[in-house]
Amino acid sequence: MNKVIFACVRNAGRSLMAEAFFNVMVDPQKARAVSAGTQPGDKVHPEVLAAMRDIGIDLHDVKPRLLTDDLTQDAQWLITLGCGEACPQVPGLQREDWPLEDPKDKSDVLVHRIRDELAARVAGLLEREGWMRAG
Repeated sequence: MNKVIFACVRNAGRSLMAEAFFNVMVDPQKARAVSAGTQPGDKVHPEVLAAMRDIGIDLHDVKPRLLTDDLTQDAQWLITLGCGEACPQVPGLQREDWPLEDPKDKSDVLVHRIRDELAARVAGLLEREGWMRAG
């Protein structure tokens, strides 16, 4: 089982959206995703909740979580989300950075653009690795 970690600083926006898209689109026999942050926020950004609810994904009960050694222990991938120098480092994992703007306090139009870009990037990763859910 492949495990992908989507990580940023607050784990209140981009990384949670990426995790949600990944777990909806992935073949659950091949991979799964989790998300975390180095300094997790108290709650998911309201504009992210709204943007994801608009497409039928409910993050209302999701809580940002801390990136820990236990969480990374059985992972193969770390995908960071544009946090620059503040992005976490986990030795031994394949790593990509997706430099996307933080959706916090952004307009609905921009949050939807960020959301849709994340969905496209997740789909590309799943297709490239052969992990896409059939059907």
